[in-house]
Amino acid sequence: MSFKTSEQIRAEFLEFFKKKDHLIVESAPVVPLNDPSLLFTNAGMNQFKPIFLGDEEGLKESGKLWKRAADTQKCIRVSGKHNDLEEVGHDTYHHTLFEMLGNWSFGDYFKEEAIEWAWELLVDEWGLDPDRLYVTVFEGDDQDGLPVDNESIELWKSKTGISPDHILKFNKKDNFWEMGDTGPCGPCSEVHVDLRTDEERKKKPGSELVNMDDPRVMEIWNLVFIQFNRQSDGSLEKLPAQHVDTGMGFERICAVLQGKTSNYDTDVFQPVIRSIAKMAGVKYGDDEEKDIAMRVIADHIRAVSFAIADGASPSNEGQGYVIRRILRRAIRYGWDRLGFKEPFMFKLSAVLAEQMGATFRELPAQIEYIQNVIRSEEKSFIKTLGQGIELFNEMIEESGSLSGDDAFKLHDTFGFPIDLTSLMAREKGVEVDSERFDELMKEQKERARAAGKFAASEKSDLDWKVLKDGESRFVGYDHLKTETGILAVAAGDGKGYIILESTPFYAEAGGQVADLGTISSGKEILKVTNVRKSAQGSVHTVNRLPKDPSGRWTAAVDKAHRSEVEKHHTATHLMHAALRDILGDHVAQKGSLVAPDRLRFDFSHFEAVTDNELNRIEEQVNRKIRENIPLLEERNIPIDDARERGAMMLFGEKYGDFVRVITFDPDYSVELCGGTHVNATGEIGYFRFVNETSVAAGIRRVEAVAGMAADLELRSEKEQISKLRSLLGNQKEPVNGVEELIANNRELEKELDRLKQKQAGGALDSVLSSGTEVDGISLYRGEIAGADMDALKQLGYDALQKKAKSTVVVLAAKDTDEGKVYLMAAITDDLVKRGLKAGALVSVLGKIVGGGGGGQPTLATAGGRFPEKVDEALESVEGWVRENLG
Repeated sequence: MSFKTSEQIRAEFLEFFKKKDHLIVESAPVVPLNDPSLLFTNAGMNQFKPIFLGDEEGLKESGKLWKRAADTQKCIRVSGKHNDLEEVGHDTYHHTLFEMLGNWSFGDYFKEEAIEWAWELLVDEWGLDPDRLYVTVFEGDDQDGLPVDNESIELWKSKTGISPDHILKFNKKDNFWEMGDTGPCGPCSEVHVDLRTDEERKKKPGSELVNMDDPRVMEIWNLVFIQFNRQSDGSLEKLPAQHVDTGMGFERICAVLQGKTSNYDTDVFQPVIRSIAKMAGVKYGDDEEKDIAMRVIADHIRAVSFAIADGASPSNEGQGYVIRRILRRAIRYGWDRLGFKEPFMFKLSAVLAEQMGATFRELPAQIEYIQNVIRSEEKSFIKTLGQGIELFNEMIEESGSLSGDDAFKLHDTFGFPIDLTSLMAREKGVEVDSERFDELMKEQKERARAAGKFAASEKSDLDWKVLKDGESRFVGYDHLKTETGILAVAAGDGKGYIILESTPFYAEAGGQVADLGTISSGKEILKVTNVRKSAQGSVHTVNRLPKDPSGRWTAAVDKAHRSEVEKHHTATHLMHAALRDILGDHVAQKGSLVAPDRLRFDFSHFEAVTDNELNRIEEQVNRKIRENIPLLEERNIPIDDARERGAMMLFGEKYGDFVRVITFDPDYSVELCGGTHVNATGEIGYFRFVNETSVAAGIRRVEAVAGMAADLELRSEKEQISKLRSLLGNQKEPVNGVEELIANNRELEKELDRLKQKQAGGALDSVLSSGTEVDGISLYRGEIAGADMDALKQLGYDALQKKAKSTVVVLAAKDTDEGKVYLMAAITDDLVKRGLKAGALVSVLGKIVGGGGGGQPTLATAGGRFPEKVDEALESVEGWVRENLG
């Protein structure tokens, strides 16, 4: 068997199924776009969920409904039942990110073809030794009333050359797949390969090691036969359509075909591992502890890079927190095991982009952005990592365990995720009080939801009444008003819901809010308050259902609302182009909102956009508005043509073979977009930024107004300036007036300070005029009204100048409203030599007033929170002096 590269293996898998009339689809993003039930895409079938739930018949592409598909899907598993994080790097085959090769049948072929083709590819095409292959089948389940999957057993025997004693039966846990607690499910048949030497195989048959977690006898392909639907009461019913869902671990099959016993020894991981070894000045394979670190880092950079490319950024929430955990785990391994004290992970993403960019274009296209996000996170964590590790070692040195409070401190102060702390604790053989840690974290959201389960109840619970068959069409690009009929109605939450034959109403999508308007027939008028997309067509939310939904209806969009939305949407296009011109090509859209009164735009950038940059961007957008550039809208453009023309696309967004291209000057703004826009940029009127802020690491947000909203913003600013001029005596230059006011205010503050000092000096003289004699020492005590801590310290220095020998001065001030106390003690040098120290004195006084303090032997200060105890503190000084005088 000749050596095959990983690129060849992936291509051969897809080509094999393409010849079997499968549509080859691109990998969905690892950050799910429209599925809140998933933290990350963790299986190949995720993007086909609407088909499996019955919302869609199949895949529509090139005017054809496809019932067969194949792909390679990037997946991340780091939470819930799919948590492989602790095994990563320590064994040979677990990964946080992996590719899942898969083929699918949506009500088309079933067990026979799936089994026959799996054998054909593995044995006939790739040349695997049949004697090393084992297959597992479902043994049945009495509780579910399911028999042994004899159909699969007979097909393995009749359609393949596998030895009958290599067909093994396993229970529901291993060989029955379920989408979730409810929903589609069915038996599965797994293919396992025995990678042991011939000598080892003679000693013990592979059949005894299947499903025994032996890395040398491992599963490589799972064929799932979806033929039942799990009901809410736990019972099963047969599905009207039967599906096939298969998944093959790409990294594992590469190891098998390249003759490696470890996935990390394949060309999937070796380019990155070699780069790590070169950077660290070590050789992979010489030291197991260093090898583990290199494997962890090589794995983790994949998960982090792909997640960032698909829209996640390190943060303290949801997906971002998982990425932060993974990245910081790798950084710690690099610091501890490989001596990396400066950012290093970001360099590896470039190696990954070069290696995998041909298949996953999002990596090279966003490499600068990915590297900057990673480097920023590395810099932040490395600042505290060394201190955190030192503190961790101190924490466990005496007790041999780590309290929940200490674990929380490491998390809260030094940014150590709990799983990183737990990993370090395991390496040292100590326990972590995770229950106490969880208690301290209870006010925060659950950081990483258990992923992997679909809720079959996600489909709409509205009870639709279908009035007529038909397909809903959107005509809103060309018409704001149309005659139409009602296809279906439903009611819920005190509102009505309507699907029309044809609709001019834009449904909320791509950040653009939905149209508003009316649906009317005669005197009956329904108000449209929202429009959302569904598999059946646009669902219009109305204030009530029609009395009689039959007949013809007029659907009319609110022109004024649509017009203002279009202005903001078009302004977003112009602004996006200006952002890239002025900030750089790394700028990529990460989120947006287009409303009638504002726009919001999130984009990749690594520092605050300066006022100067915002002004330049704003000026460029307004220049393009004044140029009155006409809209060029093109529909049904082949996706490859759009790419060649440089049209802006969102990575992770799924586009069909044909797309809609929106252009405002081919040399300025060309984007794929499904929204609505003005006919020429002059209609926008004016554009103005109103805010710029951070959303997450490496993500900035700008907010702006256009059209009527911009006009209102300018009028508001004019009104504010007019009021300001009036307050300043109608000055032509209000800035000069404000600067003059500020300067006058500063002078008044200085004068006030001088008066306070003069007053305080008088108060000090008053205190020093009446002291107490204590064993030959002069003791002066008193309260200085209105003084703060700085004033008391200055008075202390002044007192030592005036009383140079055998003197103790204690001054106090209080703010009863704020509940604050200030204390100052000054002691002359000769008394310090006799054992009286100001720092020790204020420590005692501070406790009396509910606080504490410290300082130098000759002058120290303390603060407290009990103003009512000031007199008690001052009275206690005499006793302290007698007690401590040497």
